[in-house]
Amino acid sequence: MKKFLKSLFYNNWLFVLMVFIIQLKSMLLLSMLRSPNSSSISISTMYFGTPVIKAHLLIIALICSIIFLFKYKSKIKVALTIDIFITILFLLDIWYYRINGNFLSIRHLLHPEIFNPIGKNLFNFRIVDLLFFIDFIFFFIIIKLTKNKGFNDTSKLIIRFVKTAVVFIICGFSIYLYHYYIDIKGVSGQTFLSQSWAPFQTYSDMSPLGYHGYDLFFYSDLDNGLTESEVNEIDTWFENNKEDIEDNEYKGYLEGKNLIAIQVESLENFVINQTVYGQEITPTLNKLLSNSLYFDNIYEQNNSGTSSDADLMVNTSIFPLRNYSTFPTYSWTTYNSLQKLLNEEGYTTISTHAELPGSWNWAEPHKAFGADNIWDINEFNLDEVIGLGLSDESYLKQLANKLKDETEPFYTFVTTLTSHGPFDIPEDKKLLDLPEELDNNMLGAYFQSIRYTDEAIKIFLEELDKNGQLDNTVIMIYGDHCGVHKFYEEDIVDAPLEGDWWQENNKKIPLIIYNKDIEAATISNAGGQVDFLPTISYLLGIDKDKFQNTSMGRILVNTNRNSTILNYGEIIGTPKDENEEIHLKDTFKIADLIIQGDYFKLKGY
Repeated sequence: MKKFLKSLFYNNWLFVLMVFIIQLKSMLLLSMLRSPNSSSISISTMYFGTPVIKAHLLIIALICSIIFLFKYKSKIKVALTIDIFITILFLLDIWYYRINGNFLSIRHLLHPEIFNPIGKNLFNFRIVDLLFFIDFIFFFIIIKLTKNKGFNDTSKLIIRFVKTAVVFIICGFSIYLYHYYIDIKGVSGQTFLSQSWAPFQTYSDMSPLGYHGYDLFFYSDLDNGLTESEVNEIDTWFENNKEDIEDNEYKGYLEGKNLIAIQVESLENFVINQTVYGQEITPTLNKLLSNSLYFDNIYEQNNSGTSSDADLMVNTSIFPLRNYSTFPTYSWTTYNSLQKLLNEEGYTTISTHAELPGSWNWAEPHKAFGADNIWDINEFNLDEVIGLGLSDESYLKQLANKLKDETEPFYTFVTTLTSHGPFDIPEDKKLLDLPEELDNNMLGAYFQSIRYTDEAIKIFLEELDKNGQLDNTVIMIYGDHCGVHKFYEEDIVDAPLEGDWWQENNKKIPLIIYNKDIEAATISNAGGQVDFLPTISYLLGIDKDKFQNTSMGRILVNTNRNSTILNYGEIIGTPKDENEEIHLKDTFKIADLIIQGDYFKLKGY
């Protein structure tokens, strides 16, 4: 064995050199990701957390193990081929990331319709990119100086094959052990082969080559077809979901008007119409209620995709997957989306986030939804940063200016960001005068952040009014999910505020549908985000036949049902009978089949 191991590494320093070179290139690529415009080097942001460097090196060694299979000059040719291929891959990755905030994936070959969802030119060479090629100069110098000495392995093919196999197996098994103890057992507090909401974190944790290996393994196994019995099961579920009810006065109530959906980060229902120390927390939203349909019994239904799950449910009326975050995994799935429904009515459809397209991979699904235009953070001037990114005030002002020139009617899907936890609002942006002890508590911080976004919405509506667009526009405002109760419940248990109106974690979010012509009404049917598409479609005059075979929700303004299901299977409200209860309990299974089996594509949507 000793002789074999000596033979294995003796005169094979090319293997070691290749591992070193590729690791340096990996670190170079990682150091570019979070630099300004990903066009310089930032060593301090190279890794999101403590990297599993040994595992990263093992991945490179596993790929380079093929070098042991060859002798003489063939070793050099193979090493150069590996280096050239990886260099090109890394260069294409950084070019794609600069535009899409994401990386190349096998899913783009399997589903080319979601490739480059922003639609911008991917050729974006920067001077710093030349660093990927410096090693070729040194590589050729080293080869020239050695005159091919040190590469001569005269052993028989079977011996070289065994060497290759041993290195490959040892590396592969060691990589698996790292994955098992880090990702499955969680013994180190690190992350390795697990996806994050942020592609740059996933890429950093896995390493660039680890990411592509994981990507190949993960996505090549995701296209699940549906059996005939599964298709029939879905068909039956949708048939049972229909309600045979005559149309009422809300059918076409808002027909022909523009629609702007404002998905407010972390907005919970308990702040609506409430005051703290004599000050309204949401004065703008409260004022809108006088010309709104206010749905005060709406529950969040998000799964692990949090905000992105709200994007999914609102635009498709389909529940998110149980075992994965839907957007980063099944981003190509076909839906009978709100965008498609409104496109058929002559609407221009726009989806916009003040974020990189890769955050929760939101842009690819929105392209699959059928959005005519996708506006990411690069469409806006990053002139004021608060918390996680562009401030809501600046974002919404700029958005109003962009919408001014849009052909009507249009549907614009908008998400806010500033009220994201931990609700860190600058002192000069705080609009509530709170006692210091409450202001320093997470509850007070939440009030300040919601008050700030409420004011940003007021300014947005004023800009729309100046544009002459507000009268002909429906504004649909809702929370993407709960906020302070969802993520900071322990931090507010002893909040210094009297009363109990703020204490209950009831998982409610508001839904407000506003237009100047609406006669105010409060609707208290139990519902959730999956009900938004059928409800707003009905109000805009779209025939039920166009969406009732594809929507898991129901029309909240025309329903005889008063029940819904929460993310963990709890049924809220009062099902009419046992059949309705069974129907609700089957919801998640049906949603998984729809998404994973691409049911609507099969049905021709």
